[in-house]
Amino acid sequence: MFGNDHDPPHFHIWTPDMEMQIALADLSTLRGSIRKRDYDTAMVWARENRSVLQATWNELNAR
Repeated sequence: MFGNDHDPPHFHIWTPDMEMQIALADLSTLRGSIRKRDYDTAMVWARENRSVLQATWNELNAR
């Protein structure tokens, strides 16, 4: 995540050669693509850490 980033609230997933942006509201893909295996792993982590992701977004992007 980045501070003062654009809406909607989101996080990035980077792999060595790909990138994806995921919306915090519903964990939908905003843009980009990554391999399915990497996506599945990231989504398990995101679901388990959703409240931390939202709190981090709020802290970094207080308006």
